Amino acid sequence: MNAVKARVVWPDRAQLSWDLVDLEGLLAADHRARMVWAFVESLELEPLYDLIKSREGEAGRPAADPAVLLSLWLYATLEGIGSARHLARLCQRDVAYRWLCGGVAVNHHGLADFRVDHGGFLDRLLSQSVAALLAAGLVDLDEVTVDGTKVKASAGKGSFAGENRIARALRQAEERVERLKAEIDADPGAGVRRRQAAEERAARDIAERARRARAALDRLAAEKQERVKTHAKQEATKGAPRVSLSDPEARWMRFADGSLKAGYNIQIAATGEGVVLSVKATDRRNDAGLAVPMVDDVARRYGRVPRRLLVDTNYATADDIATLATRAVQVYAPPPEERDDVKPETLRRRAAERAREPQTLKDWRRRMDSAEGQTIYRRRKRIELVNAHIKNRGFGRLNLRGIVKAGIVALWQALAHNILVASRLRLANA
Repeated sequence: MNAVKARVVWPDRAQLSWDLVDLEGLLAADHRARMVWAFVESLELEPLYDLIKSREGEAGRPAADPAVLLSLWLYATLEGIGSARHLARLCQRDVAYRWLCGGVAVNHHGLADFRVDHGGFLDRLLSQSVAALLAAGLVDLDEVTVDGTKVKASAGKGSFAGENRIARALRQAEERVERLKAEIDADPGAGVRRRQAAEERAARDIAERARRARAALDRLAAEKQERVKTHAKQEATKGAPRVSLSDPEARWMRFADGSLKAGYNIQIAATGEGVVLSVKATDRRNDAGLAVPMVDDVARRYGRVPRRLLVDTNYATADDIATLATRAVQVYAPPPEERDDVKPETLRRRAAERAREPQTLKDWRRRMDSAEGQTIYRRRKRIELVNAHIKNRGFGRLNLRGIVKAGIVALWQALAHNILVASRLRLANA
């Protein structure tokens, strides 16, 4: 071969060598990872440090710095990374993640636990970070838009089961747990015991999900009985309630593309500048009646209610509009479309019902008929951009199960989104 005669430098992968790595030099000065780290450095993380059991002067291995774990997940969320295993691999081979680690060793178990173990802290962090923007005058609460976006749950169509299948799955899971416990007690081998213990944990998880599915099925059956009282014909066409064995809290929902999937309905409140004020995970198939709870959550976080609330049609019910009016909140939502090609009797009945409406609803209709009201309402479309951004970061589908974890993932998305928006607002203000 001619290659034998050519003089080249051949690879020698067995040769030991020292590599000098300058992480600071490898990462650009304006890299997004630096912005995330600057945000984390500005936070009060004492609640996270207080949870660490390793202490100076005592036995025990040091824990990974919570600031590092927090920054890793915030940056991963911005990059659309939602897997702890994937994030752990990136921490070994990607410059930005290696820079954030700064030599701190992480593994996927620790990353996965940190992601879901601090929901209360993340909730307070969202309030505190937005409060800082309010204090700086970069955003205000005069006008708030609320909207719901549906995300697919980690459950497929085949996981939905009825009463008989759930009872059978629960019985089989409990029998497997008891059998594995007996095997662990009888087998002295440490390696075998560890494997069996892992199998037992998995069996317990399946049994727990089956029990939760049983409780969720009872709740759906009770809801169906209540709906029969007011929508008997509609409920008669539906089958018996079914619940997912993979994620018992997920509900069968119709998504924006017309498909039916197991999912959650995530409620988002945002300012006109695009800053997310509040997020809440629900299992509601539609948004009707959620306006007051979202305004209550904004008031809980920031101590005041917005002057104007922009929502989609049917989001705020007549009772919601009247309730919020007593709290000096003006609702901007188009009235539902009504047919004009109806009988004269229908038109007279409709006019009579309008005449009997409370003054708050009359004011709302007058407000939405005005040119000023239409101009204000058109600003509601800004929240669609917020939804699009977080969906593009992987929030269209969850890889965690349960409504609590769905809410925690929504908090991570809100915090990561606000980091970018706050940076943009500060640059514009400067």
